[in-house]
Formats: sequence, C-alpha cells, structure tokens
Amino acid sequence: MKSVRTPFLILLLLASISCQPKNKSDNQEVAQTNESENHSIAKLSSEELQKYKTAYFASGCFWCVEAIFESVKGVKEVYSGYSGGFEKNPTYEEVSYGRTHHAEAVEVYYDPETISFTQLVQVFFGSHDPTSLNRQGPDRGAQYRSIAFYKNDKEKKIIQDYIAKLEAENVYGDRSIVTEVTPFEKFYKAEEYHQDYERRNPNNSYIRNVSIPRLNRFKENFKSYLKEDVH
Repeated sequence: MKSVRTPFLILLLLASISCQPKNKSDNQEVAQTNESENHSIAKLSSEELQKYKTAYFASGCFWCVEAIFESVKGVKEVYSGYSGGFEKNPTYEEVSYGRTHHAEAVEVYYDPETISFTQLVQVFFGSHDPTSLNRQGPDRGAQYRSIAFYKNDKEKKIIQDYIAKLEAENVYGDRSIVTEVTPFEKFYKAEEYHQDYERRNPNNSYIRNVSIPRLNRFKENFKSYLKEDVH
C-alpha cells in the first residue's frame, strides 16, 4: 500500500496547488507577498528594449514560462501578460478564472545575434507538454493552453515546420500536438506583482512544487542554451 499511496499523495498535493487564485482575496495576498520580498531585479528601460526583437508564447502559468525564457542566453527581458483573446485590458482575476478568451502568455525580448526565433521555438516546445489540451501541469482551463504566436509568414513557417519535424520524429508517440499557431495581435502586460514572480517569491508553494521543478527539467535538457549566471 505504501508504494501506491505515495504517488497518490503527490498527485493530490499538486492538484491542490495551481496558478489560479482560490478566492478574490488571493490577488491582494499575492501582491503583499511580492512586496515583502526585497530582491533587487534590474530591468531594461523601454528605450533599451527597442534594440531587440520580440516573440510571444503561451504554455501554462506565466510564472513558470517567464522563468524559463529568462534563463536563456540572448533573452534580454521577459514580461508576463495576456494574449490570444479579444477582450480589452484583461485582469489576472478575469483571465485566471476563464472569463476572457486570453491565455497567460509571455513577451520575450531577445537579441537575434545571440539566439534565433527558431531556437526560441525549440525552447517553447521543449519546456512544456504541447499535447496537453487546455491544461499544463496542475493548471486547467483554456487560459493555460499552448500557443505559439507569429508576427509574419516567416515565423509562421518556422513554427509549422518545427511541429512537422516533431510529428515526423514521433517525439510524442500517438499523442497529437494541440499547440495553436496564431497570428499575434495584442499583448497586455500583467499586473506588476506578477513580473519576475518566481525570483521574487521562491517560498511560494506553487513556485516550489511546480515552477522550480519545471525550470530544472528545462535546464537539464537545454544546458547549451542557458545563461552563465542563471540561478
């Protein structure tokens, strides 16, 4: 019984932890937790960011996704936010409860001389399960769906060709890739307390049990892509 019970308890624990707030007061509590941390994180100015290209992806809770892309060399800045819907100015509560058509997404600023869009697509597919429909880990709902956004035909072809490659190599066996390949339209930056959330809140239960293990799996598989000073 012991060997059966342990995995069950782990699954039960993960099921009780999610990126979605449990009640309306959770947003305020998250913000307060964030403000209590005294981590100084240098951010590039909007003028500095203009020198770089942008890419947009959605693959589950943006706390996890932001941390993954932040660890990649050539990536200069990452913002958490919302994209893929048509409602204007969505809030965390609206998106996380599935009240809009948006997904939690990230905006990635990168230096194309160091890392290419193709490599970012590889990071995207290599850091989540693209066969999981409207779900990623313990987070369920269309707001956590897998989306690769493109801004032009070249980017669209890169994404589609990489999906075709994964399917031809039978990477996921009989499971189909359900990632949406979607033209980019608008990115809404999330509330300030969500930015750099994993680094600012290392003791948060979701971060400890979901984000950090996911980040560590990515780092193990993409060692050559990592920044030298990645935490």
